[in-house]
Amino acid sequence: MSDTKKSIYGTIGWFDLTVPNATEVKDFYAKVTEWKPEPVSMGDYDDYNMTVDGEPKAGVCHKRGGNSDIPSQWMMYINVRDLDKSRSECTANGGKLVTDIKSAGSMGRYCFIEDPAGAVCALFEPKEA
Repeated sequence: MSDTKKSIYGTIGWFDLTVPNATEVKDFYAKVTEWKPEPVSMGDYDDYNMTVDGEPKAGVCHKRGGNSDIPSQWMMYINVRDLDKSRSECTANGGKLVTDIKSAGSMGRYCFIEDPAGAVCALFEPKEA
């Protein structure tokens, strides 16, 4: 058995839904998917990790604060090794930068991009372990 660790780069690391009414929408997904919402304090309001057996599977977030400029849609976060390089490649290859780089605190940093076809996703650079 090999103890070579698989790379996380190039994989989808997370899904978030950012909407104006996260409190109502998290209840919808709890009923439809059987996810259990667990509050994540954002200071004066809560966003939600949607969990299965205590394990987070996705997030439902309010379109406020640092999320106010995020498109309202299910957003996939793609893990990248070098966010600055990926942003440069995005614009050099016909894509657009939707947001500036945002901090995810101790987890890393991310931004939102639009590909040449108009589809939007997030690029996430995790902090080194």
